[in-house]
Amino acid sequence: MFFFMRKRPAFKGGVHPDDRKQATSGLPIEPLPLPARLYLPVQQHIGAAARPVVTAGDTVLKGQMIARGDGAVSAAVHAPTSGRILAVEPHPAPHPSGLPVETIVIEPDGEDRRQEEPDPEHALNLEPEIIAQRVAEAGVVGMGGATFPAAIKLNLGSRHHIDTLIINGSECEPYLTCDDRLMRERTDEVVDGIRIIRHALGARRALVVVEDNKPEALAALQARLYEMDTIEAMAVPTRYPMGSEKHMIKAVTGREIPAGKLGADIGVIVHNVGTAYAVHRAVRMRRPLISRIVTVGGGAVQRPANLEVLLGTRVEDLLAHCGGTRQPPARLLMGGPMMGQVMPHAQVPIIKGSNGIIALTAEEINIGETMPCIRCGRCVAACPCGLMPLEMAARIRKEDMDGAVDYGLMDCVACGSCSYVCPSHIPLVQYFHHAKGVLGARREQQRRQEEIKRLAQQRRERQEAEARAKAEAAERRKAEREAAKRKADEAKAARAAKAAAAKETPKTLAADEAKA
Repeated sequence: MFFFMRKRPAFKGGVHPDDRKQATSGLPIEPLPLPARLYLPVQQHIGAAARPVVTAGDTVLKGQMIARGDGAVSAAVHAPTSGRILAVEPHPAPHPSGLPVETIVIEPDGEDRRQEEPDPEHALNLEPEIIAQRVAEAGVVGMGGATFPAAIKLNLGSRHHIDTLIINGSECEPYLTCDDRLMRERTDEVVDGIRIIRHALGARRALVVVEDNKPEALAALQARLYEMDTIEAMAVPTRYPMGSEKHMIKAVTGREIPAGKLGADIGVIVHNVGTAYAVHRAVRMRRPLISRIVTVGGGAVQRPANLEVLLGTRVEDLLAHCGGTRQPPARLLMGGPMMGQVMPHAQVPIIKGSNGIIALTAEEINIGETMPCIRCGRCVAACPCGLMPLEMAARIRKEDMDGAVDYGLMDCVACGSCSYVCPSHIPLVQYFHHAKGVLGARREQQRRQEEIKRLAQQRRERQEAEARAKAEAAERRKAEREAAKRKADEAKAARAAKAAAAKETPKTLAADEAKA
């Protein structure tokens, strides 16, 4: 089949910020040296935290499971290298709050001894259930930042008719180039992971979607996919937030995900290129997710780089490897500048969803005094979801969360396009995060109240059942006593009758003899 690249028109709305990828797009992936300590949070994914299966003092091998997925939506955690477990204790999380979370601390022994691995096998002969199982055992999650357990999405093929698999290689956030380098340097492994995912889902076709500002990645995919008729590379216009699942599906297939639904409901599943690479290693090589590629950039960094980093490595180790910072960063981000999380300090670890460490200078940050809304409508024009951010924000300021929901708050993907274009520097996306947090707390409170009501109802039903059981038991005992009494009375009467009959028998015999 003749391979070609084609463009489709982008979705409505969105913005086109300066991508600032030039500093790292030409830099090959380099391994980061082994750090002195590794800090592995048991919560590196959406869903329930993993449950530690090691304790302080244990020795572990590279790839050994150290925390098991706990629940239907969870992901296992594995040792990135061999060494000794120093502690299982709280440690600052890679989150703006910096609050501590349960973390497994490993002291590497420097030997990097790996668990024994089976020989690679032909993964396309495996049943979809086996593929999903291996991906789950390897702890693979969405590598684009969402960190949803990948095995759950692989199992959707058994419940939905999936005709299209989309591989997200857009990497639309400024500064980030880790996916670009992955597609260019490890094309064969990425393509193999795509083939495995397509086989597991039973999808008819797979589309690798790359923004047109990555021509080298497109060329690398073109050379590899030339003779494949089930996988196609597709160039899309560079526009943020192309990487959003809803907008990518809309731009590529023309289909729109209804509110409250998933891509699987319209026959489409989206995975990141990094996820495809991790699936290749998990299924073909039986290797768990213990490292990832991270872009280190921003104007404050001395030497930007694309690094292959062991999970659990502290951010300060990455910055030190890159020569430190020219000046204290005005903002330290994990992820891109549009949707990334502001880090409180550099003593937090790299986790599965960490695709970038961006240290920004004050000149790179659009900081301005917040002014009143002038109702210019720029946020409405920029919103890729077709919402009205100014109306949602106005209601959130009045604590009218239900009113904000009526204007589509729950359909907001928090891409930050509205905040980016706002001339009044209103932190719109922060309002939306706050409102969703309030609504989430409200839902949790409602869930707890309903749970309390359910438990109280169960207690009442249990007490009523116990009272009924006691009453029934008392009735049974009463009936048994009365039956026993009747039986005793009948037996007594029978004995009395028998005694009377015995007493009359001699008189009867004497009378009979006298007559004779």
